[in-house]
Amino acid sequence: MRTRFAPSPTGYMHIGNLRTAIFEYALAKKYNGDFILRIEDTDQNRKVEGAIDFIYKTLELCGFQIDEGPINPGKFGPYIQSERLDLYKKYALDLVEKGKAYYCFCTEEELEEMREKAALRKKVFVYDGRCSKLPKDKIEENLKNGVPYVIRQKMPKTGYTIVNDVIYGEIKIDNSILDDQILLKSDGFPTYNFANVIDDHLMNITHVIRGKEYLDQTAKYNLLYEAFEWEKPTYIHVAMVLGEDGTKLSKRNGDASFMDLYEEGFLPEAIVNYLSLLGWSPVDNKEVFSLEELTHNFDEKRISKSSSQYDFKKLEWFNHQYIKMMDDEKYLEWVKKYFVNKDSNKEEEWVNHLLLIYKNNLNYGKEINELVKDFYSDEFTINAECQEFLNSDEIIPQVIKAFTEEIKNISWTVENINEAINNVKEKLNVKGKLLYMPIRIATSGIMHGPELADTIYLIGRDKVKTRLGL
Repeated sequence: MRTRFAPSPTGYMHIGNLRTAIFEYALAKKYNGDFILRIEDTDQNRKVEGAIDFIYKTLELCGFQIDEGPINPGKFGPYIQSERLDLYKKYALDLVEKGKAYYCFCTEEELEEMREKAALRKKVFVYDGRCSKLPKDKIEENLKNGVPYVIRQKMPKTGYTIVNDVIYGEIKIDNSILDDQILLKSDGFPTYNFANVIDDHLMNITHVIRGKEYLDQTAKYNLLYEAFEWEKPTYIHVAMVLGEDGTKLSKRNGDASFMDLYEEGFLPEAIVNYLSLLGWSPVDNKEVFSLEELTHNFDEKRISKSSSQYDFKKLEWFNHQYIKMMDDEKYLEWVKKYFVNKDSNKEEEWVNHLLLIYKNNLNYGKEINELVKDFYSDEFTINAECQEFLNSDEIIPQVIKAFTEEIKNISWTVENINEAINNVKEKLNVKGKLLYMPIRIATSGIMHGPELADTIYLIGRDKVKTRLGL
């Protein structure tokens, strides 16, 4: 079992691509196979400096073990397509020699004229194959004179090509719709389809996972495999991950990349867990699981045929679960990377206490700054909703008055504040939100929050007493 993840080095990896990588990794490791990283940089215009490092960093953060790749090559390299150009030319010329491909000398002007004629006839443009009929002496003359050319595959024009897919079964593609696809461009670079077939074969890739939107293109892959008389890999096409607006995920539409999420304070293991469930589900329908559990339980036949929709709120929920599962020491080390509300007058013990009380409330790292900002401010206001609640029951003023009396002279500890709250509960025979919410609003100005006694302790004796009119 050998799978490959083959991203283009065009910047940060968006989550749709990462979802594909997760499936490829899980499949390989399920069967103790190899996971190969290959960089597809045939589109040199879109190449971004440093993108390969970003890809490695992303996969490393996700916990993936790359068995072979540009940085840790095996025996099937190079693993960057721009370093394999001689190979692609060799195999393209081999097909020309076999009569399975041909030189095409058509200019861009000629091709544009063909497109315009197809548009007038309201037909999809398909190259008419005119260069496949050129006599040998004309081809040799053009090559001798340095006339620019591409190499095209000679496609069958009748019948069907069969594509077998693990998820979608047997698909019949009408050969009449297949263009004589370009294999080698005039600049010497291969096209995406051609390079993929050559690389997958030479790297012994056994299983190819890719987007369902490319399913029809797989007929062209199969015809190449047949032209070379090579064994085809097993295909697994996966339905698209749609954005929250129901459209295709795209950085241009503002959809987050993995690094965007990571920098906001989303844990890689939570992201991987969530994305693995977009279009796949385990037998037991368990939601929260480790990468090791995923690879152990992964079943490629449980990949869904239906598109899945990215839900940021659901991702937040997953991240929240993983934050809660952290031990306190690891949590503090992690959350302080995102914590900017720092005050040199605050002792480390106070800061740690503050950050810990929000551990079970936090959805992502940077959110901590919004949650704790009031602890660093001297401003105190009670909004209309809180005021409405304070006026909603005649017991509420009594609760606040009783609590004020209880804390007048206590030693300022969480335990003593808790005792003061319990004393109010006993004296007034009040509980629930009529006990806790009036005290929280009167001391912090908000209706909901973490543990009440800890909150009051961290606000501080002087601020609390001032707010209560002492």
